[in-house]
Amino acid sequence: MHEDLLEKMTTMRLLGMKRAFTESLQAGAQTHTADELLHYLLEAEWDDRHNRKINRLTRAARFRYQANIEELLFDEHRQLDQNLVHRLAGCDFIKKAENVLITGSTGVGKSYLISALGHQACHLGYRVMYFNLNRLFTQLKMAKADGSYLSKVIRIEKQDLLILDDFGLKPLDHVKSHLLMDIIEDRHGKKSTIMASQLPVSKWHETISESTLADAILDRIVHHAHRIDLKGESLRKRKPKK
Repeated sequence: MHEDLLEKMTTMRLLGMKRAFTESLQAGAQTHTADELLHYLLEAEWDDRHNRKINRLTRAARFRYQANIEELLFDEHRQLDQNLVHRLAGCDFIKKAENVLITGSTGVGKSYLISALGHQACHLGYRVMYFNLNRLFTQLKMAKADGSYLSKVIRIEKQDLLILDDFGLKPLDHVKSHLLMDIIEDRHGKKSTIMASQLPVSKWHETISESTLADAILDRIVHHAHRIDLKGESLRKRKPKK
């Protein structure tokens, strides 16, 4: 009878329940009531599905770093507001379709911070995509050439959180400005975007080739966005303590 039950669990893809049931069999005689056993098996199945969903969302996001909020450095030199970060980690900004702008010089931990926020969003069940902005532009140009541009943009639009790293690393020409406008316009007021840049927000306008497009893009990104401006020396220069 046990083998038949295990086979049915496998067929129905109740993998967490199967593992828990197998463990209960291996443990020998139990004193669980029927209600307790059912609760134990359902909890195991729930946890297994939840963990698989998190893993699936995390793989799809393609984060730059395996990062988490607990490992962030909040020393005074970085001027990283711990209360703000923990509020953002609750991901209410995603529910409200708000944006987050993170700035700071090279090496201060911008990419790690946005990866940590992205991982937290995946853990809470949100769909996330992470891109280096220049690589995204390359992908979109190739998509225009092979006819898959529309499906690519629609997929990006559906993400609960879009993370764009290294904005302003290179000036945006006419084509890139229009590509960015397509993405931002589709998400404005509906989905959240995190952008990270070495440049202060006050310099973003001049990196976009056309003034009219720059006004339109920044109007949709900057207003009412949460801002974090990281300070301090490059974390890559810090030597690990013995």
